[in-house]
Amino acid sequence: MTKFLVGGALAGCVVAENLVETTGLASYHISSPTIPENLHGFLNPNDAVAISFWVVSMAMIAATAFFALESMSISYHWKTSMNVGALVTLIAGVHYFYMREYWVTIHMSPIIYRYIDWSLTVPLQMIEFYLILSAVKPDLGSGMFYRLLVGTVIMLLFGYLGEALIINAWLGFIVGMCGWGFILYEIFAGEGASVAAEATEVSDAVRSAFGTMRFIVSIGWSIYPLGYFFGYLTGVVSDSPLNLIYNIADFVNKIWFCLAIWGAAKAETRKAVSNGSLKDPLIA
Repeated sequence: MTKFLVGGALAGCVVAENLVETTGLASYHISSPTIPENLHGFLNPNDAVAISFWVVSMAMIAATAFFALESMSISYHWKTSMNVGALVTLIAGVHYFYMREYWVTIHMSPIIYRYIDWSLTVPLQMIEFYLILSAVKPDLGSGMFYRLLVGTVIMLLFGYLGEALIINAWLGFIVGMCGWGFILYEIFAGEGASVAAEATEVSDAVRSAFGTMRFIVSIGWSIYPLGYFFGYLTGVVSDSPLNLIYNIADFVNKIWFCLAIWGAAKAETRKAVSNGSLKDPLIA
């Protein structure tokens, strides 16, 4: 039996050697690189920017599933706000799949995809300011909603026109900043800020969420005009670090923004269940 085993092993070695010689695999040495130079559009594990595109895209889709499922465990008047949050992350997730492919394939900044993404998700985020306040104060006027929408359109429209060189880049930057300033005024000193601070119907949970959302729109969003200025206008920052920073900013500014709303919705629902105003206990 041993002779048969040894003979079989030797025969296998001969066959393997012949196969290597006939297929040309003999030229491949163990010292050859494990990662080809040309990955033909697939993800390069050494490209941190491409990896960040992939991570953010998956995080956005996961957040969408989470917010959609959680919308079924909160009181009814919070559902619209929660579902809008799910739309924000869903739209961003789909765009990130395309932006990842764009970057991996041609290694350029996918600015057109970013503006398409922002033109859909940013107005939805602005709507959220109105929705979380109207959830606890149903008689809230619609003026706040329209003012935030106008500021958003100005900010994004002129930002894109400037970066696409349809108008002067500096003019686009300045007018876009004015739109952002208009949004900041509304949420810090306008009707929304007054309602959040003074209305007796607004709970501590809603005030906390409003404050977190306001922090994101002011501090978190500052990354984008800074990227415009240092990356596009002055050329101090190259595409690779700029896109990495943008990706991290989107991850925080969209998911954290929606998580703040989710936290307020859960807290309000628990409160309603505990005081008996919500007869159907939707959450444990």
